[in-house]
Amino acid sequence: MKPEEPIDNLLRKKLFSIGPGEFESLALEVFRFQYSHCDIYNQWCRQLGVRLSMVKKPEDIPFLPVEFFRTHKVITLKQEAQVVFSSSGTTSSMTSMHWVADKSLYEESYTKGFGLFYGKPSEYAILALLPSYLERSGSSLVHMAEGLIRQSGRPESGFYLDNLASLHQTLLMLREKGIPTLLIGVTFALLDMAAAYPIRFPELIVMETGGMKGRRREMVRSEVHEQLMEGFGVKTIHSEYGMTELLSQAYSKGGGVFECPPWMRVMIREMNDPFSYVGEGRSGGINIIDLANLYSCSFIAVQDIGKTMPDGRFEVLGRFDNSQLRGCNLMVG
Repeated sequence: MKPEEPIDNLLRKKLFSIGPGEFESLALEVFRFQYSHCDIYNQWCRQLGVRLSMVKKPEDIPFLPVEFFRTHKVITLKQEAQVVFSSSGTTSSMTSMHWVADKSLYEESYTKGFGLFYGKPSEYAILALLPSYLERSGSSLVHMAEGLIRQSGRPESGFYLDNLASLHQTLLMLREKGIPTLLIGVTFALLDMAAAYPIRFPELIVMETGGMKGRRREMVRSEVHEQLMEGFGVKTIHSEYGMTELLSQAYSKGGGVFECPPWMRVMIREMNDPFSYVGEGRSGGINIIDLANLYSCSFIAVQDIGKTMPDGRFEVLGRFDNSQLRGCNLMVG
């Protein structure tokens, strides 16, 4: 008699081939798997008084506060991690740690996610301007950029730390040759580049990952994008929405309106009631379902504020002021 295939293998096979109308049922399957096999998530659900039989739809699923990735090892099946991604952290906060049991899941997620929105990485020269991330270890963003650069296969593709003059020369050469080019960078570094080496490169895809990392004053998105569009001579600025605790990314091709891949979804919770949801067009806290987080937790309440649109796209409007306080001591263990 053929042995029964493990449930996680069956779920993984479904992850990146979700058809229309299949997300909800797969999310419930993943919930049942993680409820049964992720100790921290199970404890959280039980503390909330939620049992398996009570969850009939995604709105019934408890979302784990993102702070638990700072205080607990969130992993299923008591596995060993192949890689541990960490946030940059600050002197006043604990570092967020994502214990990734199968890094090939992340690699498949970011490759297929990128492909859905932009096509094959091999179609581009991919330049990464990520100084604050390169200066430390454990960045999931650097891991993704490395993978995309490797798949690009072009000799011009690569990382740029502080060598903005060299980046400028590369951009000029790529523009001259008419090579499709993607420049992905942390916001403050892109602003530095746009100010020091302005260029007119209308075909360039400029993708910002957000964040000043204490290097510049905080600015509203419209102000950032206006400066970047002027500095690079482009009509729109793309954005990537991801974080240490996720293995998937949402992308915006302009105006700060993000779209998720089929295995990821954003839901908006009430500001003062984390277990109620608001309608489209109303702002609230962002809850994320990332089914690629199969071996950690796919249901995460983050501390960003946003709103969704009828077609499922979403905007990020800001962050909770007390983001370091909420959820940190909701469960001891």
